[in-house]
Parts: sequence; structure tokens; C-alpha cells
Amino acid sequence: TGGGVWKTEDHGINWKNISDGYFATPSIGAITVDQNDPKTIYVGTGSDGLRSNVIAGKGVYKSTNAGKSWTHIGLKETGQIGAVEIHPTNSNTVFVAAIGQAFNANKERGVYRTKDGGITWEQVLYINDEIGIVDIEFAPDNPNIIYAAAWKAKRKPWTIISGGMKEGGIYKSTDGGDNWTKLGNGLPKGLIGKIDLTVSPAAPNRVYALVEAPEEDHPDGRGGFYRSDDYGATFELVSTKRQLLDRPFYYCNIKADPQNANVIYASATRFFKSTDAGKTWKRMSTPHGDNHDIWINPNDSLNFVQANDGGANITLNGGKSWSTQFNQATSELYQIEVDDQVPYWVYAGQQDNYTTIALPSLPPYTIQAGSENLILNVGGCETGPAVPKPGNPDIVYANCKGRFGVYNKKTGQEKRYYVGAGNMYGHNPKDLKFRFQRVSPIHVSPHNPNVVYHTSQYVHKTLNDGETWETISPDLTAFEADKQMISGSPITRDVTGEEFYSTIYSIRESKLKEGVIWTGANDGPVYLTMDGGKDGWKNVTPKDLPTGGRIDCVEPSSHQAGKAYFTSLRYQLGDWTPYIYKTENYGKDWILITKGIPSDQPVRVVREDPDKEGLLYAGTEYGLFISLDDGANWHSFQNNFPVTPITDMKVHQKDLVISTMGRSFWILDDLSVLHQSMDKMAESATQLFQPRDAYRLRYRGTGKSSIPYYPSNAVNINYLLNEEVQGVVSLEILNTEGTVIRSYRSIDKAKKAVDKERDMSTEFSGRGETAQLKTTKGLHQFRWDMRHSGVWDKDVKRSNRSGNLVSPGEYTVRFKVNGQTYHETFTIKIDPKVAKTGVSKDDLVAQEQLNLKLRDLNTLAKKTANNIDKLNKKLSTKPIDQRTSKELKRLEKVTQLEEQFKTEQGRYHQPMLLDQIRYLSYMIDGADQKPGDDAYTRFDELESQLKQLIAAYKVVAKN
Repeated sequence: TGGGVWKTEDHGINWKNISDGYFATPSIGAITVDQNDPKTIYVGTGSDGLRSNVIAGKGVYKSTNAGKSWTHIGLKETGQIGAVEIHPTNSNTVFVAAIGQAFNANKERGVYRTKDGGITWEQVLYINDEIGIVDIEFAPDNPNIIYAAAWKAKRKPWTIISGGMKEGGIYKSTDGGDNWTKLGNGLPKGLIGKIDLTVSPAAPNRVYALVEAPEEDHPDGRGGFYRSDDYGATFELVSTKRQLLDRPFYYCNIKADPQNANVIYASATRFFKSTDAGKTWKRMSTPHGDNHDIWINPNDSLNFVQANDGGANITLNGGKSWSTQFNQATSELYQIEVDDQVPYWVYAGQQDNYTTIALPSLPPYTIQAGSENLILNVGGCETGPAVPKPGNPDIVYANCKGRFGVYNKKTGQEKRYYVGAGNMYGHNPKDLKFRFQRVSPIHVSPHNPNVVYHTSQYVHKTLNDGETWETISPDLTAFEADKQMISGSPITRDVTGEEFYSTIYSIRESKLKEGVIWTGANDGPVYLTMDGGKDGWKNVTPKDLPTGGRIDCVEPSSHQAGKAYFTSLRYQLGDWTPYIYKTENYGKDWILITKGIPSDQPVRVVREDPDKEGLLYAGTEYGLFISLDDGANWHSFQNNFPVTPITDMKVHQKDLVISTMGRSFWILDDLSVLHQSMDKMAESATQLFQPRDAYRLRYRGTGKSSIPYYPSNAVNINYLLNEEVQGVVSLEILNTEGTVIRSYRSIDKAKKAVDKERDMSTEFSGRGETAQLKTTKGLHQFRWDMRHSGVWDKDVKRSNRSGNLVSPGEYTVRFKVNGQTYHETFTIKIDPKVAKTGVSKDDLVAQEQLNLKLRDLNTLAKKTANNIDKLNKKLSTKPIDQRTSKELKRLEKVTQLEEQFKTEQGRYHQPMLLDQIRYLSYMIDGADQKPGDDAYTRFDELESQLKQLIAAYKVVAKN
């Protein structure tokens, strides 16, 4: 996965990423903490679970301050790393198990050792350029004794190779890694694949090994769980439980209890525990399936961390209960789709999940248990995609490894209409009628929401949500016969559909011209039809494109009917070159457009901005790039985006919406600044950009550390300063009458968010916030919360805050800097969901006007109360025994007046005028509505009461 390194300091209650900004790859193979100095951490990059979409490692990183910062310490070309082990008594001596590159041979495989904390490395065990080392263990009582597991592993798009006849197996050193001997007594002598080792300080002579080898009885030995009681001199086969070696290339992990050598845990699709040294095994329940690793507290065996496809979970009671996984934004998402709601929802297939998922781009309502509980299941399964029907987001077309379904959010049920209706698992793809890859595309026509395309090696079309299918194309793949095979060799068969080669991987119909459909196959070809397949398909693959790559994305232009783009992903063939091609004449001619993208960053997806021709976005294996000139030049657009594979992107409602392989969904909200004056921006000319129209939404934003993170609702106002401003920068919001309704100055300090703690008696809480204008050189974004200035307060920090929402309509932003004034207009729109309930703009204008009258009433009341308070303090300065009877009566009247304004402190006292005004304000501003008659009546009552109190105050003040 592409999740990076995360850290918890409270047993998994909270996690935070600590590798962002330092690591060149998010794929992590091993983490080791120095037990002599826990602030020192070594991380080997490159996962040892060699899935087809495995992300390459880029060496070893080291931290000496508990992960606050990291240094790259070498071994960049090793590829995947299976283990990093620190010498138990000499922290400068560290060993690394280098599996090697997953997709091609490389000489950097083997065992590496450093004796100076990573300053220099030496390769102390090298077998050949196809066999690497997947695990290393020290003998607990003698660190000069080291065990290493050798593994021949290689991936191709059409198969996984795990194991071989020679050199694989277990190696041992007795001199600290200088020399190595292959162990064989009792171990399989023929085919041997992936191996994991474990030892326990409770029995240092004992070595356990989980060995991939043939399952059936074989004269050269078979796969299973092995044990040695003499430091590896001899081994015996203890268990052949098949589930322990379920998909060994992906799993194969064992761990012995450091306090009891008879207790062993095994990670596979399920999680197992043995209490009799591996003779028998019982399944343990974990929060998620597909288990990969475990770390056991050496001082408390009931406390361990267990890792699986759902995340990391911690137990303090031996697995009876676990910490949550919903606090780790590490979802692996295969693609992304969006619906047309406001706010829109995002959809994807999530590895490893039993259904596709959907969640809102902004929370539409409050969920008591937290915003992560907004995630919905929407049919299909982990592979996806999940495609909402335009105009009806309750209907979702979902896929599960080639199986098409129609999910209805209202019923919670999924109707299933599989093309061919045949179970593909376990087949040789050449024997299948329809070859559906695990990630089989679904695409809804942009011209007719009832036209849905689905692809195997053919394009299938339905007009009735899958009840009937029409095949509208021939085989649009290269279909090389030698690539059609049963995946998994030479030991373990693995046919999940992930390796089905020669399938259509991407399909898109032009938004400009109905029937113009582009396809790309996972074995290289790009095809085009001009009429929905009626008169055939044309192979338009560029002649200079190397063959065999996966066409991960085809992207017809939204601006020119003949223009299109595609990406080719060839890293599974050992080619890390980025490939993006562009045509402007329906594929007759193509040009490669990757200038500026690093040579080792293969591109997965390219998208064109529908609002700005020439503006392109590219998602690579390690991040985000942007082109302002239609692909002629590319620039890194990473900003705060993590280094992780971008699997898909959509430009929707002027947002860039991204799915990743290991860091969940990301949204770059508001692309409008990129749509305007790109030439001026490049020249760094001071300017104000036109704000994007905004919706008047009501929801609660979250803190930035929340998962998921939702910003508060606001209008984004972007401005560019060509130099640092020494004077004052000001910004004003004006309504259609030209009245300034909100103003800000750079010299005003930013005010913290309003205290949002709820009032126990009313359940009301504060709202709104105030940002600060920046004066430094560069591009800045100011967020206006769509609220009027609030009520006056004697405390300057609280004054004018928490105002009511403005009504929908046209507004102007006026920006002043260095004697120049800039103007831009924008629109605030009514929430479409609110409008559907019958609430009109006039209703919201009436609400706004009453709220403003209440604000002014509240301000007048608070100022009057403040004057009364000052008078009370003035009259109270003379000692009581020196006051005249007239002064005492006057003070009594002032105190009585004060009591009419302020509620007595303490619980459950009668609310007085200020609280009554505030109460009414919250009542009429808590939802988008027309105020009721009682609101107006109550306002008149409060206004009358205040007038009477002001008159009484004037009398007292005068006398």
C-alpha cells in the first residue's frame, strides 16, 4: 500500500502520519525501533506483499528523534525490503533484507549490513539478480548467528512467480554476516518459495519457518510450518495446515511470543494462533481480514499490534478487543466517481472491502458518532468501480471483479446482472468467453444516463440497467496467446482475475459528440469508434508506444471533439517511464507529452479541466503534476498532497477530486484561481481572482486532524501579491446595494473560532470564524464564512463575531492594496436540498432582515448594559457607610436595571433580556427558513422592553 509511516502514542486511539515530507515512496516494507534507544527508528521501503499494484521502495530511512524528521540512508535501488533488524547490543549494526525489484531482475538483492548506523552499507549475501532476501532474524542469545530467507519472486501483468528450484531457502551466518551457509536438513529440497522466520527469546535455540513449497506429498519435501531446536541444523515439518500458506506471495508471516516459545501467530487471509509450538492452530478474530504482520510487546505478550488490509489495530488483552481502524486515512482506492448532488459524494472500490463505498465531499448533516460514520456501502466489492447514475444518486452501478450490479440506496439491495453470468475464478483466461479484469470499467454515457457501458475484452452496452446486454465491439485487446495462462507459478496457483491480461481497462465517451467512444486495454491497444460501434472500431494506438502496457486512462477532451489523451502504465514490465499521449485528430497522429515529469514516475491518470482548455492534471505513482499549456510542460503540483499513487481523478464542480492507493480520498477545492489569468499569475502580477460561486450550506466543519477532515463552509477569495506589502491590505464584502456588510484589514489579528460549546439549557452553540489577510508575497486564500458582522461586545476579541448568514444573491469583493482597488463579483446560491423543500430566496431574505434587526437590538442592549455596569461601578466606589440615602436609592435602581439585562450566575436561573434576545436569534438562524409569526411578535416584545429599560436608565443616569 501507499500509506507511509504512522505513529500512535495512546495505544491506537489516535494515529498520525510521520513520513510525509521526507519519504520519496509511501510503500513500507519494514519498521524497526532500536530497543536501546527508542528514538532511533529504521524503515525499509517497498512492501513485501507483491501484488500487481505493489509500489516500489526507494531504500532505507532513519530517524533519531522518534519520527519527527527522517534521513535517507541509502539502498535506493534495492526495490522491495522485507526486513530491517538492529543488532541487539550494537545499535550501529543493522541488517536489511532486500527482496529486489518486483518486476525486473536487479543485482541489488540480498542481505545488506551497516556497522556505522547507515552511513555505509555492504552487501554481505548475494545469490543472483532474481533471488532476494525476504526475512532476517537474529538468534536471541547470540547475535553473531543470523538467519536469512531467500526468495525468488517476480511479477508480470499476467502472472505471479513465487519460488524456484535452486538457491531459494534458508541461509545462516555464525560470524555476524561475513559468511553464509544454506540450511537444508529437513527442509524442502525441490521447489521452494517465500519463507518467513521467527525466533523467541524464551527458547533461543528454536527456529520456526513457514515455507512455501508444493502442497502435495513430494519426495523433495512439501510446504508448511517447520521447526528447528538446534539453531537450524535440522528441521522437522510440524504442520501442513493449508490456510497458513494462503497466497504466500501476499502473506506468509509468523511471529513467536517473546515470553512463551510455544505460542505462535500466523498471518494469512485469516489470523491464527498456536499454543503448542505449531502442531494445532485456532483462528482468532481481528477487525479485518487479509493479515500481514504482528508486533508483540516483549514485556507483555497480551499487548500486540496486528496489521491487516483494514489498517493497524492494537490489543491490550491478547486479542479479546481491539483499537479502531477508522482513525487511519489509509484506504487503497482503485478509482473515483462523483455524483451530481450538492454537496457531491465520492465513490470508489476500496481494497480490501466487501463493498464499494461512498462518502460526502462535505458532511450534509451531523452524525453523533463522528463524520467517519457517513461512509456508505454501495454494492459491488473492493475492486469497483461504483458509478452513481446522473440525475439519481440513489442508483449506483457497482462492480465486483467483473460482476455488474445495480445498487439502490433506498432499499439497500443490489440487483445483479453479470455479463455471461459465469464464475471466472480459477480459470485459464484463454478458456473464458468473457475476460473481466478485477477492476472492470463501468461508464455512463454523458449524453444519456440510461446508456451504461461495461467492458471485458469487448464493450458491452445496456439500456435497462443491466437486464439485457448488447456487445458492440470485437475483441479490442492485443490478445497474445503466450500471456493467457493460469496465474501463480511454479508452486502456488493464484487466479483471482487480477492477472487476466488482454481486457479493456478504460472506456470513455466524448462529452461533445455522442457515439465517439475511446477504449484502452491492459495489454496496450487504444481503440476508437465514431458511431457507438455501429460501423466498427479502429485501432489508433501510437506506433511509437512500446507494446504491452496498461492503458490506465483514456480522456476525451471537453473542448475539442477530435482531441483526446491517454496514459500507458508499463512499470509491471520493468519500464518506469511516464507515458501521456495526446491527439487532436481522432487518433490519426499522437504526441508524447511528459516533459517535466521525472523519468521514474509512471503516470496512471490524466484529466483535462472542463472549464479551461489547456489545463491538465496528471496523477503519477508518486504524486500530482499540472500543465498550463496542454501538456507541453508539466510542473509538480504536490503542495500538501502526500507522496502516494494517484489512481484516478475527476474535475467536478471546479474541484479536483482524487483517489489514492493508500491515502484515501483528497479534494483540491476551488480550481477557479487556475482558470483565470494564468499568464498574469505566471508573471506574478498583483491581482484579485474572481471567487467561485458558493452554496449557502449548513454543516459543522472538523478539526484538521480529524479523519475525514471537512473544512467549514466559506467563500474562497484568492489574491496574488507580487511583493510583500508594507502597508495595510483590506478586503470588503458588498451587497447588491453597494453596502459594505463585512470588512477585514491585515492589521486586524485573526480571531480564533467562536466557542462552539453547547449551552445546556438551550442546546445552542456558537458559529462562524474570522480569518486574517496575509501580506507576504505569493498566492493567498482568504475564506469568508458568508456571515454578517456579529454583535458588539466590550471584549474586542469577541466583538462583531458569530453573525448570521447572508441571504443568497450577488455579492462583490473589494480588495485594496498599495493604493490600488480591485473588484470581483460572485454569487451565493441557495442549498438545492433546501430549495426542494419549498424554501425560497424571499424567505431567506426575510430571515436575514429579522436576524439583522435582532443583531442591532442585541448590540444596543449590550451597550446599554455595559453603560449601566459602568454606572454601577462608579456609584459603588464610595464606602457604604459614607453613602447618602439618595445615593443608596440611586444605586438600588441601577442594580435593579442591571438585573433586568443579565441573568443571575448559576444554574437554572430565569433568563433575562440579553439571554432572551440571544435565544430568539438562535431560534430563527438555526435553519434555512422563513421566520414564524411568533418570532416577529417576540421581537416586538423584546424591542419594547429594551426601549423601556433605556428610558429608565436615562432617568437614573441623569439624576
